[in-house]
Amino acid sequence: MVRTSSRLLISALGLAALSVACSSRAEGPLVDQASAQRPAQTQAQGITSSRRTAIVDAAARASGSVLSISVLSRRRVPASDPFDFFSFFVPQTTERLVQGYGTGFVIRPGGIIITNQHVVDGADSITVSLADGADLPARLLGADPTTDIAVLKVDRDLPAAAIGRSADLMIGEWVVALGNPYTYLLGDAQPTVTAGVISATGRNVVPNANQSGIYLDMIQTDASINPGNSGGPLTNSAGEVIGVNSFIFTSTGGSVGIGFAIPIERALRVADEIVKSGNVRRAWTGLTVGDANTMRDWKRAGGVQVVDVAEGGPAARAGIETGAVLVEANGRRLRNYLDWEAVKLDLHVGDAVSLKFKRGPTGATESRRIVTDDLPSVAAAKVSVIKGLELITVTAGVQAERGLRTDRGALVFRITDEVSRATGLRAGDVILQVNQTPVRTASQMASLLESMGSNRMFRIFFERAGSPSYVDLSFR
Repeated sequence: MVRTSSRLLISALGLAALSVACSSRAEGPLVDQASAQRPAQTQAQGITSSRRTAIVDAAARASGSVLSISVLSRRRVPASDPFDFFSFFVPQTTERLVQGYGTGFVIRPGGIIITNQHVVDGADSITVSLADGADLPARLLGADPTTDIAVLKVDRDLPAAAIGRSADLMIGEWVVALGNPYTYLLGDAQPTVTAGVISATGRNVVPNANQSGIYLDMIQTDASINPGNSGGPLTNSAGEVIGVNSFIFTSTGGSVGIGFAIPIERALRVADEIVKSGNVRRAWTGLTVGDANTMRDWKRAGGVQVVDVAEGGPAARAGIETGAVLVEANGRRLRNYLDWEAVKLDLHVGDAVSLKFKRGPTGATESRRIVTDDLPSVAAAKVSVIKGLELITVTAGVQAERGLRTDRGALVFRITDEVSRATGLRAGDVILQVNQTPVRTASQMASLLESMGSNRMFRIFFERAGSPSYVDLSFR
């Protein structure tokens, strides 16, 4: 009985405890508020952690160095006013202010910025917009159309981008493209982020008549590149810049397609030369290889065939002869002429090129070392004929460098836009004759112009892109 009553007592105490617990729960929690909230906070932190991916971190690391670029330039456009056609003497084109947009990023302290050359081509004024909305005037330090790289400077110390490497990129790894697409439609300059993967490396893009740049060893990505992205950074998943976004192949005219970026090593090499001297010195090897038009059987030849060697040039001094088939340069297999152009594009003046070649498709492989020179046209003496017009004498080296048909004359080395519009001449034209007098040197051309009397008409015959032409001019 005692045991029974004891069990009953315990049962009764248990029921009482249960009753107290129920009534206490109704009045308020038995645990503190912080303990109750802890699981919810842990869950929220887990969600936030899962959202913060490598792409988020990469974008955050790189975005502070990205800038929007606005360019004003004067372009000749078709006349839109019907009164423009009123007089025969009024040209059917007129100059208008045209606004263009692009992207750039800071590469070093002191406000040094990289962008594409085609973004700032022909610019009369350049404005850089920061993410906080501030606008800064920018000065063009220099541009290189061949590599499509330009360098700007602003008078403010801005955060520089972290720089990575493109040499060890892996196909399929994540990349982030930053830029300012459609800037003119958006109310701020905060960079836009798109993500994708490395689709390919070492891509050589076949040149066409609409491009001035040579796009070799390019990085290919499927990250969207929209109008206005040009000049912006392509980063790896660590937020390090590995390329400069330049263009996209698209069948729709939009961002759907394959994008291409200039390797950062090449961009920085060009930028360094521009900062130091304002221009880029091209290395000259003194040989010309067959291109897509003259060498369609490169697979059968097993390499790249030499079609011309400049007399006394670096290749001639190294013992390379016309007809040789280049199979390797600086350890790189040469499959076609674009591979050879890619090797040349990254050479400094004075750099050596280790070549392996055959003296014919079936010959034994030999090795030679070419030490590059300055381009003959750069090293040649310049003759200022009039203000804004510089000529050089055509030599064998200049003929080989420029691929000229003529072996004599005065090549237009530099000409201002104003003089070009007034004379019709362009850089690269070769003046062959004035009236009935053949022109053999730049200094002779200067003497001929000095001998011309005022208000006298004269005709200049010249070669342009391998074709003869002429223009009638007069001094007034």
